[in-house]
Parts: sequence; C-alpha cells; structure tokens
Amino acid sequence: VVSEMAGRSTLAMKATELGLDIDGEVLGRVLDELKQLEHEGYHFEVADGSLELLLRRATGWEPDFFTVESFRVITDHGSLSGPAHDVPGPVTTEATVKVHVGDDRTVAIAEGNGPVNALDAALRKAIGPHFPALAGIHLTDYRVRVLDTGLGTGAVTRVLVDTSDGERTWTTIGVSENIIEASWQALYDSIVLGLLRASGG
Repeated sequence: VVSEMAGRSTLAMKATELGLDIDGEVLGRVLDELKQLEHEGYHFEVADGSLELLLRRATGWEPDFFTVESFRVITDHGSLSGPAHDVPGPVTTEATVKVHVGDDRTVAIAEGNGPVNALDAALRKAIGPHFPALAGIHLTDYRVRVLDTGLGTGAVTRVLVDTSDGERTWTTIGVSENIIEASWQALYDSIVLGLLRASGG
C-alpha cells in the first residue's frame, strides 16, 4: 500500500510538472498500466520521455505528427573471394520505412552502420521535409539490456535511447523479444517527444 501511494504521488507530481490535469481515477488506471508494463520489463524510472508520453496519452492526447504503415530492416553479410578461401566481406544494413504525414504517403530507404542507425536515417528521410525541427533532434546514446538471461538469444531485451534537442535531454524505452522492435519503440517515442517539444507542447 505504501509503495502504491508513493507511486501515485510521484505520478501526480510528474503530471503537475507537465501541466497535465489528471484526476484520481485516471491516475489509478495509469498506475495499473505502469505496473503491467514494468512486469513486462519496462523501467520508467530511467525513461522519463516514455513516461511523459504515457501520461499525455492518459489525458486523451494522441500524437498526430505522422503514422507508421510499416518498417523493414535488411542486413546483408557478403564475402570476398580470396586466393585460398572466402574472406568475410562488409556487413550492410538497409531500412525501409513507410509513413503517412497528413494525406502524404512516403516510402523512404536508408543505409546505416546498424539496424537502429538505418531505421533512424530512414524515418528522418521520410518525415524530415515536413518537420524541419527534426534536424536539431539527435540520438546521443543507445543502450541494450538483456532480461531473463537464462533464455539466451530468445530473451526479452530492453532498449533505452537518449535524445537531445541541444537544450534538453530525454530517455525513451522499448521492450520486446525482438531487439529491432524494442529499438523501434524507443526510437519512435524519442522522435515523437522531440517533435512535441519543438512544437511547443
């Protein structure tokens, strides 16, 4: 009970700090959702950005900057033929993102030095022309933690992404058995919050 009261108090303080009007009933629902998400591996104490978006959604707000139709990541590992045996060649990663901004549908393809870098580049290529402020929003750190290590490569992974607009820094989180999906969740939240702040929200 003490833990729940402390959690409710912390959420209420955070909502007030953000200028959000959340009543007790909604706060209770948010607390229940947080408990469920934390049971799945989310850790909002270190992901202030994702917590802010969750609280804003509890008030009925939904991000409308862009909607994602789909995304895909392809990694190719080539080989170079040597005189005696095959020599490992370069690894290339390509991401394709399909998004809608208003009535415009855009398909963007970009390469990167890894799947997250490629996804970030493709998403920016797709929505950048609509949101010039995106040029000032940068990912500054990317961290992965494996949960339930006993499951080996099938374990759930938690991804944390730090982002900055030059004045403020925020952290977003993604959790999934698929590291690409977890990374996308954190990346998506980081960009949405960046655009929200750039728009004065």
